[in-house]
Amino acid sequence: MGRRPLPRRTALIACLTAVSLSLVLCSCGSGDGDGAQAVPSGVETPKLTAVDINAHDRADLRQGGTLNVAIAQFSNQWSPIHADGNESSTMTVTKPLLPTFFRSDAAGTQTPNPAYLQDVHAEVANGRQVVTWTLNPKAKWSDGTPITWRDIEANWRALKGDDPAWKAGSSTGFELVTAVERGKDDFQAVMTFERPFSEWQSMFNGAANAPLLPASRIATPELFNTAYLDAIPVTAGPFKVEKLDRAAQTVTLVADPAWWGEKPVLDRIVFRAVLPNGMAAAFAKGDVDFFDNGPDVAGYQLVKNIKGATVRRAGGPDFRQFTLNSRSPLLTDPTVRQAVFQAINRDAITRTDLSGLDWPTVTLNNHLLVSNQNAYRDNSLGLSRYDPAEAARKLDAAGWKLDGDVRRKDGKELNLRMVVPAGVTQGQNEAAATTRMLKDVGVKVTTVTVAANEFFDKYVNRHDFDIAAYSLIGTPFPASGSRANFVQNGGTNTSQAGSASADAALDRAAAATDAATVFEAINQADGELWKVAGVLPLYQRPQLFGARANLANLGAHGLSDIVWENVGFTK
Repeated sequence: MGRRPLPRRTALIACLTAVSLSLVLCSCGSGDGDGAQAVPSGVETPKLTAVDINAHDRADLRQGGTLNVAIAQFSNQWSPIHADGNESSTMTVTKPLLPTFFRSDAAGTQTPNPAYLQDVHAEVANGRQVVTWTLNPKAKWSDGTPITWRDIEANWRALKGDDPAWKAGSSTGFELVTAVERGKDDFQAVMTFERPFSEWQSMFNGAANAPLLPASRIATPELFNTAYLDAIPVTAGPFKVEKLDRAAQTVTLVADPAWWGEKPVLDRIVFRAVLPNGMAAAFAKGDVDFFDNGPDVAGYQLVKNIKGATVRRAGGPDFRQFTLNSRSPLLTDPTVRQAVFQAINRDAITRTDLSGLDWPTVTLNNHLLVSNQNAYRDNSLGLSRYDPAEAARKLDAAGWKLDGDVRRKDGKELNLRMVVPAGVTQGQNEAAATTRMLKDVGVKVTTVTVAANEFFDKYVNRHDFDIAAYSLIGTPFPASGSRANFVQNGGTNTSQAGSASADAALDRAAAATDAATVFEAINQADGELWKVAGVLPLYQRPQLFGARANLANLGAHGLSDIVWENVGFTK
């Protein structure tokens, strides 16, 4: 993420903060295209600046205790910057363990984290951007090695995207860096970009799912790909790993006595893998104290009726979606994928998924912005509208002709494998509804239910599906936060669809330094993403968490991040 004297320097950091803030200011905008909108339930979506975490000063909390947290899977890849580690359970477990250079507040504004950074500033001259990172010399990896400029350099080399041997989740920002050099000492890194990158604060940032990893474990492709496979060997956070227990499906963290920052309030955090539709029951039994309920109606209603429990609720940049595998032999034609889009009644799925959640049943018509973000608009050119007649016409034009109840071409049946994880009620309901809807246009759907622990590792990440149903979790960085999901060479582009036009628009958004230009480029990119038809947005995913009522500083964070050393139980 050799210098020569720069004759004319201009400070960049102030305008970048302003752009970032403008991007996340909330409005009640709705699509202005011709995509269908479900009838609102009468309940407003929480603003994107909302946070519901039972905030308390550290003095109000009792020292010690164990927090039990439910996660959806016991991962194999525990590096969150690896392509296979880019899923919620890995991210959740590693955030108390790895360096985050910034803190994100409710509006998505970034503030340097003094535990790791003494200073950071950016300057631009002659079209080149230079970011100088000054590290806290007290910061050390759990093996005793100081965190230095070499770690920043190693992360850049691993993530810059010019060598596919490093299986990186995202190269966003890093691919623009031309050099990382030692500054005044080992605790300063000077990073030079070939052109401005407006969201450089997303680098080495836990809120952007991009923490710093140690050079000793990522310096070669083999290390990068295997060091955190079934292991978390080196950390540098307020907590450290006590035990990874695959048999028990738990990861146990304990407060690290070598931590140089404020002492964690909790003694221990136990992350426990639980099937999503069993999390509320585990909470009711007392096995877990905190879990991500998401759009689970039964879980939501159960938590509301448990004494000493609460539902924490906020808006966020997250959405439920269907991913279509554009390199599946049946879906290589974008016209066929567009037909699938138009044959799915998203209104009906949204109403079913969100019924009973006190959340507006409004479909989402943008891949990069949710409906309560400024500049949100519908760029779908009708592809978001349920139109089975048009879907049938597109399939006919693509050569898939009805033969009885199913369409065939060149002797092949149009039979799509829809992969969903076990224990996710929404996924099963969505698969059943999709089967009925696509049958109406002559497309057969075969539902494949797979183990939750294998859904991403063996299916989504390996592109072994035609349709996959899951949620995409956003970040405070709208221009760059989702880039790797949609660019043609993106490490997490599981649809494998994309276009040069979409890539160029996303690049323009990331380089822009004024909000109007960013907004316009984001919406141009979204229009291109509708054309390539790789990801079908359904609805903004509600941030609904079940929590013990006395649990403080943890809940629905919206655009903010968790300060794990401040999480605890009230006195």
